Amino acid sequence: MAQLDFSASPSHRSRKSERLLLLLFLLSLPLLNPWIRGDGVGYYAFARALLLGHNLDFSKDYQSANTGFREARLDEFGRPKAYFRTVTGHLDNHFTVGPAILWSPFLLTAHAGVLLARAAGSAIAADGYSAPYRIAMAGATAFYGFLGLLLAFHLTRHYVQERWALIATIAVWWASSLPVYMYFNPSWSHTHSAFTVALFLWYWHETRSSRSLAQWLILALIAGLMLNVYYANAAVLAVLAIEVFRSYYFALRPAVPGASPSTLRISELFFRHFLFAAVLLISLLPTFVTRYVIYGSPFESGYIALKDWDWFSPHLFSVLFSSNHGLLSWTPILVLSLAGLFVFWRWQRRAGTPFLAALLAFYFLIACYPDWAGIYSYGNRFFVSLTALFILGLAVLLDRLATLFTSGRLAAAAMSGVLALLICWNAGLMVQWGTHLIPARGPISFPEMIHNQFFSVPRLLTADLQRYFFKRKALMQQIEEKDMQQMQNAPK
Repeated sequence: MAQLDFSASPSHRSRKSERLLLLLFLLSLPLLNPWIRGDGVGYYAFARALLLGHNLDFSKDYQSANTGFREARLDEFGRPKAYFRTVTGHLDNHFTVGPAILWSPFLLTAHAGVLLARAAGSAIAADGYSAPYRIAMAGATAFYGFLGLLLAFHLTRHYVQERWALIATIAVWWASSLPVYMYFNPSWSHTHSAFTVALFLWYWHETRSSRSLAQWLILALIAGLMLNVYYANAAVLAVLAIEVFRSYYFALRPAVPGASPSTLRISELFFRHFLFAAVLLISLLPTFVTRYVIYGSPFESGYIALKDWDWFSPHLFSVLFSSNHGLLSWTPILVLSLAGLFVFWRWQRRAGTPFLAALLAFYFLIACYPDWAGIYSYGNRFFVSLTALFILGLAVLLDRLATLFTSGRLAAAAMSGVLALLICWNAGLMVQWGTHLIPARGPISFPEMIHNQFFSVPRLLTADLQRYFFKRKALMQQIEEKDMQQMQNAPK
C-alpha cells in the first residue's frame, strides 16, 4: 500500500487504488465457501422456492438444511413440526427477502446454464442446491461485498488523502467480521446489508447539496432495498432525519428579521419528502407481500415483538465489550474506527452529525434487542451493516495520526504495520471460531482465546487451510458435528 505513487494526479491514483482493491478481491475468491447453513437456509429459501417452485413452500429447503437447522424444525420423519407452521399454513421463515432479490440475477443465470447443460446431456440437478446455484449465490454475495467496499472507499476519499482511504478499506475489510459473512457464510444477509447501507450513504452524500426530484426517488428505492435486506437498517435513515430537520429549520427561519417564512419552499420540501416516503413504502412490497403470505399480516416480522424489546434496559456495555460477541472485544480495529467517527463529527459537522446519528441509532437499536449478541455470530454480526462508516472513521483517524510523523510514507508504513497485526489477530480469531476451538455461541474465555492465538492457531492454520482448499466438504462436515456437540453440551 505504501508503494503506490501518491504524487500522481487524483484520477490516476484513484484508478490505481481501485485496481489494487480489485486485485485483492480476485485473489480472495478461492476463500468462497458455497454452503447454505443456519440462517442462510431461510434467506436462500426465498430465492430457491420462488425460482423453482414459484411459491413460498420451504419444505424442501428445511429438509435439505444442515443438521442443526433441520432438527430444530423437522421431526424424525422429516416432516415440519407443528409449531413451525404459521396461521396461513406456511413454514415459519422470519428471514428477509432482500438477499434473494440481490441474488436473483445470478441464480437465474445459473439456472439457465444448468438447463442448457441438461439439454446437452448433463446429469447436474436443476434443484437450486447443486454446485452451480451455490457457487452463483456465494459469488454474488462476495461481489456485493466488494461493491460495498468500493463505495465506502469513494465516500471516504472525499475527506482524506487517497492513501488513508485505501489503507482503511483494506484494514476494515480483513480485520472486522465482514470476511466471515462475505466468504465463509455467504448465504447470510450481512454482506448484502453492508452493500446496501454503503450504497445508501454514498448516494445520500453525493446528492445532499442539491437533490433533484428524480434523485429523491432513486434514494427512496435504495432505502427500500436496504430495508428489504435488513430491518435494523431503518436506523441508518437517521442521516435523512437530520437532513430533513435542517431543511425545515432553515426554511422556517426568516431570512430577514420580521420577514415571513417561505411557504413555497416548505411546500416543495414537504412534497419531496412525501414522495420519498410513498416510494419507500412501495419498494417494501416484497417484504409486505411475503410477510402477508407467511404470517397473514404484512406487518408481522416473525421476530421478537417490539413490545418485548429491552427499550428501558438496553445492553449498552455488553454490546461493545462482552465476551459474548462484543463488538469491540472481538474486533478491536473498530475501536479506532469509532474514535475516527467522533473526530470526523467534530471536524465536519454537516456530514459528521448525520453519520454519527446513524451509528448511535443503530447501536441503541441493537442494544435493545433481546438477542443482541447474535447467538451464532462472529463478533457482533449486526454491525457488519455499518462497514462503510467504520472505513470512513478509520481513514479519518489515520489522516490525523499521520500529522505526528515526519513524512507520509513513514506514517503509511508504520500504521499499515499496526493494522496488519490487527488483521492477523482477526484471522486467528476467525480460525478459532470457525473450527469451534472457542464456542460459536455464548461467552468465551478471553485468557483461553489469547492462549489459542499464540499456541493453537499456528499449529492449526496450515493443516486447516489445506483442508479448506482441498477437502472442504469433509471440513465443513466436521465443523457441523462440532457445532452440534457444543449445542448439546450447552447449559440449558
